Amino acid sequence: MAWDQNFNQISKQFSQQNLHQYISRRSFKLWRWVFLAIVLLSYLAISGCVQYDVGVSFAGPHQGVLVQHIRFDEELSSFGSKQSRQWLSRIETRAKSLAGQIKRDSPQEITVQIPFTSGQELAEKFNAFFQPSQADNTRNQENLPDLDVRFDLQQSNLLLLQRNHLQLDVDLRSLGLVSPEGEVIINPGSLFQLEFSLEAPWGAKNNSKDNALIPLVSPDGHKLTWQLQAAKLNHLEAVFWLPSPIGLGAVVIILLMLAGFYLKYQQMPWAKIR
Repeated sequence: MAWDQNFNQISKQFSQQNLHQYISRRSFKLWRWVFLAIVLLSYLAISGCVQYDVGVSFAGPHQGVLVQHIRFDEELSSFGSKQSRQWLSRIETRAKSLAGQIKRDSPQEITVQIPFTSGQELAEKFNAFFQPSQADNTRNQENLPDLDVRFDLQQSNLLLLQRNHLQLDVDLRSLGLVSPEGEVIINPGSLFQLEFSLEAPWGAKNNSKDNALIPLVSPDGHKLTWQLQAAKLNHLEAVFWLPSPIGLGAVVIILLMLAGFYLKYQQMPWAKIR
């Protein structure tokens, strides 16, 4: 009888201990999400926002520029002036390491231009800017959001033309509050305005299958602009054509050979010899 009473007491104490541990774990998870929600809502309550525009402009097959325009609203800059200055300072440092030019439009606004001479160089500089070294990322992880950006440009020569297939993946889920099931609880779309644009001399065509990302087309058809969605994984594709340097070079060589042949024999190679 005494043994049964001791067993019941031990079982009761063990059950209560497990129950307390379970409640503690659930409470910790609940308060963690409540804390994140309060922090993000506090930022959303600010009337300002962060405007980040990234554009790729091709002037030709061997000339182009990667342009970035970052602007903090005055309300947001005054709320976190130290963080905004550190963010802009980091952007300047990265741009200078890639031979970029920086223009300070105002204390809370900056424009960066990074030139490139080929599609391969563009892809390397684009990924190097948004995916810095691990040491640099660890040292400054408190200043910039953890974004996963992947840029790819595939080029193929077809006679006199060069086909360019651009692909961009931008993971902005770190900017929002997402549940463990993957559902967006809070979407800070009003706080972050993020755009990507592509400009080509002969225009570009949207090749993305994601209906949520439909670009705006400029009146002349040379520029596409995508409005990226915060707290989501964004994928976009585009195809555009440029004159092929290899094809044009081959045509010039053939014309020079024909001109030399004509000057020497006063007739073309396909003409009948009299």
